[in-house]
Amino acid sequence: MPKTLSTLALRQAVTAIQAGGVVACPTEAVWGLSCDPFNEMAVTRLLHLKRREMAKGLILVAGEESQLEWLLGGLPLAQRARLSLSWPGPTTWLVPHRHRVPHWICGDHDTVAVRVSAHPLVRALCHVWGGPLVSSSANPAGSRPATQSFQVRRYFGAGLDCIVSGAVGGASRPSAIKDLLTDEIIRV
Repeated sequence: MPKTLSTLALRQAVTAIQAGGVVACPTEAVWGLSCDPFNEMAVTRLLHLKRREMAKGLILVAGEESQLEWLLGGLPLAQRARLSLSWPGPTTWLVPHRHRVPHWICGDHDTVAVRVSAHPLVRALCHVWGGPLVSSSANPAGSRPATQSFQVRRYFGAGLDCIVSGAVGGASRPSAIKDLLTDEIIRV
């Protein structure tokens, strides 16, 4: 757990998530919004805050690869090795979901975006939560992602249930997105 983050702050964020809330926390390059990926009302609320279409899909972020085992199990060894070599780190992979995630997470896609974060706060939050969370940049559609907590407050005000104090990591841009099946780079 990051030295500057208290167990109480993590518990408050997790309590908000358990209650169907949306929380903001810093990630590797920008602030992100998170919620329980299996709570449709929470995800719908996050999408409404961002003014984002459900059809686009969302990212699942985990604190360690084992938190995604239920989704990654059955992938060929070569594909699993590629994932493992890039995590934890700034690479988000599009992996086949095989109907293991709800439509409000994968949108109109046969794949779902997944990442194991290298940011200590995100990792700690996922560990206390006990699994992956939704991770979407903290900005309304078409606006620049927040890099400071004051920007998060300006964008969303009282619409959030919790803002976890901390600083973004040293990355200069959000995670790259790659397709696991084709190795195509979707976003640099």
